[in-house]
Amino acid sequence: MTHDFDTVIDRRGTHSAKWDAMQPLFGVSPRDGIAMWVADMDFRPPACVNEALSAAVQNGIHGYYTDDSGYRRATVDWMARHHGWTVSPDWIRITHGLVSAIGLCLQAYSEPGDGIILFSPVYHAFHKMIRANKRAIVQSEMPIVGGQYIMDLDALAGQLTGRERMVILCSPHNPGGRVWTAEELRALADFCVTHDLILIADEIHHDLVLPGSKHVVTALAAPDISDRLVTLAAASKTFGLAGGMTGNVIIEDPALLARFAEVHEAAGAYPNRFGMLMTEAAYAGGDAWLAALIDYLDQNRRVFDAGVAAIPGVRSMELQATYLSWVDFSGTGMSEAEVTERVEKTAKIAVNHGPSFGQGGESHLRFNLACPRSVVEDAVGRLQSAFADLQ
Repeated sequence: MTHDFDTVIDRRGTHSAKWDAMQPLFGVSPRDGIAMWVADMDFRPPACVNEALSAAVQNGIHGYYTDDSGYRRATVDWMARHHGWTVSPDWIRITHGLVSAIGLCLQAYSEPGDGIILFSPVYHAFHKMIRANKRAIVQSEMPIVGGQYIMDLDALAGQLTGRERMVILCSPHNPGGRVWTAEELRALADFCVTHDLILIADEIHHDLVLPGSKHVVTALAAPDISDRLVTLAAASKTFGLAGGMTGNVIIEDPALLARFAEVHEAAGAYPNRFGMLMTEAAYAGGDAWLAALIDYLDQNRRVFDAGVAAIPGVRSMELQATYLSWVDFSGTGMSEAEVTERVEKTAKIAVNHGPSFGQGGESHLRFNLACPRSVVEDAVGRLQSAFADLQ
């Protein structure tokens, strides 16, 4: 069966945040601009997903959802099949997306004023949720070694004040696209034990690992820290189901799970029925589609990397996972404002700004490559034209 990732689907005027919000947020018109910012794919999901939704629409009644046993079974099977991870259905709390889950974790395992450690630059919503919950952000800026980010745990140890309660890890890393090794995860786990920290492993991009790399589930790299480990996972990035607002919080330890469940129940923050239906269908029947997607994304990154490498002073970080390219413009000698002006006003591409990801994000922009190849090629051409005076 062939899977179509080449067709350009017009998402304008469909309540798409990616396309319909690009002008107010970035000043890029959807009429002639390209949306390459928020982590949202421009591909239709596996056919089984829309078939499940179609069946629900044909039934015509959209009341409360019950009996999530099929959903849990599909999730457990997916984790075993794709990650070699044996998960009990009872470990899973189903949330209204994973940003919501981050907020619930903050409330369950820390108090206002407590320090929350981030390895920056990192996903901007982590910063937002920590601030919104009145916790203190502790940024451990990651050095780049051999072209990739690494966690500097020795430097982090020197920053600690004793008020830190939690580490939020992005694995694989967003925006750098780094896949952490089992040894790195083990070292972080030991660090958390030494300093009595809860570890929140956000593994939402764990299925989007490109050829040459292999994701290691944190729970498998450090099976002895289940009493302080919370894993976040979802089908939303894997299959382009972000609008379904459905995520899984997976906690093996009963006491740790009980603390989360108490806050979750108090918030009443549950997923919607359409997200449940889409996720179950995708996990049950999306394997072949995902394999084809990975191949397609791998080619997209090659086209994009080669294109930006032709611009003097511009380089993209090697993408091991995700579909988000992290591009450093510091070699151009231009200010961040001038680079952004050229990308958004001249090239007419809406992208995420590096500083929003925290310390270390300066001089960077993040580009979403989960779009038809013709769009990637168009974007490359626009960027080369926008910086033509450097060539």
